[in-house]
Amino acid sequence: MKNIYYIGKDELTFDDLERIINENIKLELSQEAKERIQKCRDYLDRKMQNQQEPIYGISTGFGSLCNRTISNNDLHMLQENLVKSHACSVGEEVKPVIVKLMFLLKAHALSLGYSGVQVATVQRMLDLFNNDILPVVYDKGSLGASGDLAPLANLFLPLIGVGDVYYKGQKRDIGSVLDEFGWEPLTLKSKEGLALLNGTQFMSAHGVFAVMKAQRLSKRADLIAAISLDAYDGHLEPFDEKLHLIRPHLGQLETSQNITRFLEGSELISREKKHIQDPYSFRCIPQVHGATKDAIAYVKSVLFTEINSVTDNPTIFPDDDQIISGGNFHGQPLAITFDFLALALAELGNISERRVAQLILGNRSLPEFLVANPGLNSGFMIPQYVSASIVSQNKMYCYAASSDSIVSSNGQEDHVSMGATSAIKLLKVMDNLDLILSIELMNAVQAMEFRRPLKSSPVIEKTIKEYRKEVPFVEEDIVMYKEIHKTVAFLNRLHVDAL
Repeated sequence: MKNIYYIGKDELTFDDLERIINENIKLELSQEAKERIQKCRDYLDRKMQNQQEPIYGISTGFGSLCNRTISNNDLHMLQENLVKSHACSVGEEVKPVIVKLMFLLKAHALSLGYSGVQVATVQRMLDLFNNDILPVVYDKGSLGASGDLAPLANLFLPLIGVGDVYYKGQKRDIGSVLDEFGWEPLTLKSKEGLALLNGTQFMSAHGVFAVMKAQRLSKRADLIAAISLDAYDGHLEPFDEKLHLIRPHLGQLETSQNITRFLEGSELISREKKHIQDPYSFRCIPQVHGATKDAIAYVKSVLFTEINSVTDNPTIFPDDDQIISGGNFHGQPLAITFDFLALALAELGNISERRVAQLILGNRSLPEFLVANPGLNSGFMIPQYVSASIVSQNKMYCYAASSDSIVSSNGQEDHVSMGATSAIKLLKVMDNLDLILSIELMNAVQAMEFRRPLKSSPVIEKTIKEYRKEVPFVEEDIVMYKEIHKTVAFLNRLHVDAL
């Protein structure tokens, strides 16, 4: 059925994720997934009946307590205590869409059949997802190894009847919601708590959300840059395909093609120029924006591998009669990748602010600060200040969290990825980029008005017409922050692919 996605039937793709999140698709466990999960659980139950030697996380304590053996009678309590004690995430509440992605990614990982959980445990996760019962998870507390312990513990507290959730717009204790649905709290079996908490789903969910947004930001940046280029009376020659075919980075080629398409039919871009060259912030748009596109593509490929992987520990191989303790929970592949993406996206902001600075200089027949009467009016002087301040903040967020590590668990976990930190600051970079690009659009459209009666391309004129319905031309000084916020909202609704 079109409105149902069957977990564990196929590999998860980004198209699947976009559709599930944006079209409110419901989740069901595929028959194949149920069989894999049950097979692994049955194997573990048989193993524990005859097992004499301790197995990490199943019949032992966790972390540096791995040498403490737990009796079979206490295995359920061991797993429940694990979830309760590890639910230490703090800070800001995680976005609902990311909480849903965490559920989805964890359910998919468990469906691969190497984790030893019950089918009922995964089914309850899908029940919460499908009914929009979303646990309250906070964004701080994970070291990115052993997985995302603290936020995942908060995510899965409701499975055992503990913790707060959002349901129908209200924050409620999960107990009352379970009663409403006639559901009982789950009784976790051996290893289940550890299977839920070990893993990279907090990092991965942030990464998936980031890549989806980064792709949109990249397209918006190209469109806005094209408007700025035309308003600046720039040259189209640097976007000639011949230039980029002899340095054929895919992102560079794509950017040059986008700019050329956006400007097709412009009276401004085709007229004879009095100046020989444009500044780098215009001339090198394909190289800079293109490098960001290539970075997004790389990060997407890493995430595709990650979201279709088993990242908890220990891992159970029923066919080989093995339970192996390893380190697939370690978030280093994601941590380094997210730091890379933050840097790439910050550069879109860096070059955008430079284009804004060029537009307000008073060059190329544009008035200083883009107002007809500068002096009496400050015009667009201060939005550039704001953009510069945000660009500077993004440079701070480009510090590589993955270069840090702090020893935990009394020395047992002596190298961690800090991937959760890299994921959180990546979202901050993107929120800032929303503002930076919005300020460039405000300036570019304002500058375009001083080129009248000449017109830009049909694509750009259509964009300006829609934008002017919400944000007016500035003749005299007005309160600017409201217009910045309106521009952010406009861009978030804009579908560049449809232009």
